[in-house]
Amino acid sequence: MKNILVICTGNSCRSQMAHGYLNFYCSDKANIYSAGIEVHGVNEMAIEVMSEDGIDISMNSSNNIDEYISINFDYIITVCDHANENCPFIPSTNAIRIHQNFNDPSKSDLLGLERKENFILVRTEIKNFCKDFTNDNF
Repeated sequence: MKNILVICTGNSCRSQMAHGYLNFYCSDKANIYSAGIEVHGVNEMAIEVMSEDGIDISMNSSNNIDEYISINFDYIITVCDHANENCPFIPSTNAIRIHQNFNDPSKSDLLGLERKENFILVRTEIKNFCKDFTNDNF
């Protein structure tokens, strides 16, 4: 089994969505972890839009990257520029590092239905990325 770590700033939206999709697409081939360089808690709207696509992340926890420092990762995926630029060194010597920036839907000024549609847009982008990643690497 391979170990995959997904990182964003607060481990609340983007990395949680990627964690959910990667767990769905390759749980029989990999252990999936997600973390942030900060801990903000799992975003309720992220839980809602993922649930609408059949992925339950409601029991996920928001974790700090330091919690996983002793795990040897095969892949380290950053899903935001801030985490990519500010992530502390992770001593996984052979890890393949992948970066793909996604907009943070929790930072949007949109309200109501427009806010939810923005979350769905980011969710779809992350879903497609995770499908491609799984197809390319497993």
